[in-house]
Amino acid sequence: MRNHLFSTSKIDYIRGNKPDVDCILCGIRDRSEAVKNLEIFRSGNFIISLNLYPYNPGHLMIFPRKHVEELEDLSEDELSEMNRLVIRSIKILREELAPGGFNIGFNLGEVSGASIRHLHQHIVPRYGNEAGFLDILSGTRVVVIDPNELQKRLIAKFSP
Repeated sequence: MRNHLFSTSKIDYIRGNKPDVDCILCGIRDRSEAVKNLEIFRSGNFIISLNLYPYNPGHLMIFPRKHVEELEDLSEDELSEMNRLVIRSIKILREELAPGGFNIGFNLGEVSGASIRHLHQHIVPRYGNEAGFLDILSGTRVVVIDPNELQKRLIAKFSP
């Protein structure tokens, strides 16, 4: 496995350097060439994708294929399916990456830190001793897994 050093900072994105699409997640759904596609699984109602700006290796997002902005816009069946996908994702990430824990949740509304106006749930694997000197001094994270390689591995795990 090759080591990679890159900044996970999304400052350019926040400043407006974004793909020319109405919605990034709808762009992933539609397989727009303007959007980096890190999709790993697609069901009838949801898509699971690696996060383009991960907090940690294996940072996933689960989002509905239909464009909704509020959690309450999902049906009971959709909420149940989303929860099943969260559990499946956790099991696969444990097998592939062996994290020590997870942060799982939504950023709802602009003041929560949400930068995408399309409902999505984050699954962030957590590892012991995550912060190193590069994190602290330069805002750069050492990521020891190539995101493109990880995408291939996770696609294989999610395939029936």
